[in-house]
Amino acid sequence: MANDVVRRGSPPTSVGFAWFRPWVGAVIIVVAALVAYHAVPSLPFVFDDAGAVSQNETICRLWPLSEVLTPPADGTASSGRPLVNLTLAINYAISGEAPWSYHLLNLLIHFAAALTLFGLLRRTLGHATPEAGVGTAGPLAFCIALLWTVHPLQTETVTCVAQRTESLMGLCYLLTLYAFSRSADSGWPRSWLTVSVAACLLGMAAKEAMVTAPVAVLLYDRTFVAGSFGEAWRRRQLYYLVLAVTWLLLAWLVLRSGGSRGAAAGLGLGVSSWSYALTQCRAIALYLKLAVWPHPLVADYGTGLAGSLTEVWPQAALVLALLGATAWALVRRPAVGFLGGCFFLMLAPSSSVVPLVAQTIAEHRMYLPLASVLVFGVCALSRILTGAGLTVAALLLAVAGTALTIRRNEVYRSELALWADTVAKFPANPRAHYNLGFALARAGRMAEAKPEYEAAIRLKPDYAEAHNNLANALAQSGRDAEARAHYEAALRADSHYADAHYNLADALLAAGEPGPAARHYADALRLRPKDARAEAGLAQALGASGRADAALPHYVAALRLGLVSPELRYNYGCALFVAGQLPEAIAQLAASIQAQPAFAAAQHNLALALANSGRPAESVPHYEEALRLLPQSAEAHGNLARALEQLGRIDEAIRHDETALQLQPNFAEARAHLARLRALASRR
Repeated sequence: MANDVVRRGSPPTSVGFAWFRPWVGAVIIVVAALVAYHAVPSLPFVFDDAGAVSQNETICRLWPLSEVLTPPADGTASSGRPLVNLTLAINYAISGEAPWSYHLLNLLIHFAAALTLFGLLRRTLGHATPEAGVGTAGPLAFCIALLWTVHPLQTETVTCVAQRTESLMGLCYLLTLYAFSRSADSGWPRSWLTVSVAACLLGMAAKEAMVTAPVAVLLYDRTFVAGSFGEAWRRRQLYYLVLAVTWLLLAWLVLRSGGSRGAAAGLGLGVSSWSYALTQCRAIALYLKLAVWPHPLVADYGTGLAGSLTEVWPQAALVLALLGATAWALVRRPAVGFLGGCFFLMLAPSSSVVPLVAQTIAEHRMYLPLASVLVFGVCALSRILTGAGLTVAALLLAVAGTALTIRRNEVYRSELALWADTVAKFPANPRAHYNLGFALARAGRMAEAKPEYEAAIRLKPDYAEAHNNLANALAQSGRDAEARAHYEAALRADSHYADAHYNLADALLAAGEPGPAARHYADALRLRPKDARAEAGLAQALGASGRADAALPHYVAALRLGLVSPELRYNYGCALFVAGQLPEAIAQLAASIQAQPAFAAAQHNLALALANSGRPAESVPHYEEALRLLPQSAEAHGNLARALEQLGRIDEAIRHDETALQLQPNFAEARAHLARLRALASRR
């Protein structure tokens, strides 16, 4: 029985471990982490970080706290995770959208998790059963915690701000177990049990994977303290009941978020539980391989799924064998069974039958389970190597891990580097090609972006975002017909894609089809009601369709939403002019010119509005400015001629009509006006 050997204290430090002191081990772990992640604070936001930070309005202020603790239920990193959102809000208060403070807090969380793991292992290995093959507890705990801290497989979790969800939950998970272990060592004071429950509660507010923590504590108690589940329950029934109450918080957070993580996770999202479970056999086998040989590391494995058991039968057999071995060990070798149990418990929320469709495989999910693998590996190695040999081996592995982690972090220096690396290592991922194309486009390398969008579409023909962005690239190249076809393909793939509706509307309006354009602008507004650009586009399309009165409210809405530009003021002024609201039209056209004096069309139309308001003297300077900016405008010459006629400046008016006819010989209105002016001049 496990409780027959606990509370005997750690064995004396063996030869080869004489150097060891807990504080020395802690310092080495922190220094190694600092070396491995020294470049992280200077790295930019990448991948999902934008959704967690730049597009998250709830972190822009720390008060009222109720807003910070209710992040949007949109499936982004902090959705339904108030503790994570609070930490992001603190970062925003410190550095705004500058990444350094976010990265720094990620590192601090990782350091804290590493030291908590070190402390937990020191206590646990000292209480393990003899058949587990454990030697001196402290040095072994140090070796394991050091390797866990600098292991390259941890890079994504530590470096990506959005993956703070994983590290923060992991820290809470470890603190829950550590505080329980401290309580056991100290004669069960309520203070440490209270800390354990509090850590578990906080973890539930960090990530849903915390759901297994109470079960892990019970398994720990049975293995290393009580000796049986029944005895653990009998002695600490109240503690476990209170620990179970933390599930209520998680349930409430999940329900408040709609019962799933938007379109990112949950049942009923078009992915069968069976297909996802088969995929997780492949994932678990990959995770184990990367724990031993961390190459190649891939930022995004996409959304691929196993279609049948025949595709993954070797991996499925491995997983079943490991599950069987874990079940056997839980009965016959409890300490080893605890390792296997924790490994599968920690992976269960993401690697069971509830699909996480946004990423079916993700390296950050191994943040905590990696500890179980390393404990097993190092303890097995301690049976072969002496104390000094084990220390040297662990330090050499740590140096290698640190070097690989430093090298891996170089990939995160930019979105372009990250996605180029991902495409090179996992070319079958359409999302990687899309994101690489997007990064190239943002860097102004549009010619290189188009093949990446095309590759994404070949791999996933219904990839709406890839069709939309390829269309944008084609439109910039002047290939309007091809662009329009891809906008339409994007909408066939996703009829609720607001950006595609908006972009297709722009293309239709430019092609002289304002009616269809207005319908797509209206669809974009229905999907995204506060889109100022769509309001302005709809207003322009309605105006071009001869519906100036219907356009006016949409111009007002666009201005109210903050889209204030010379072009918008100009278009609004033109619509007001057509609607007969001349004073308002003059005000908007004047505002457009004030913002952009060299706006020739605005100068001309302001002059026209002034002239039609009976203010020809005020109109003349604006006509003249329009002609200075655009001297080849026959229309401006003709309109200036009319204003000059009203002011009695007949000779000047004649010259402008003559110029208008030279520029545009078939200008009938100018010809008729010139004839009338000449007749007037002849009678003088």
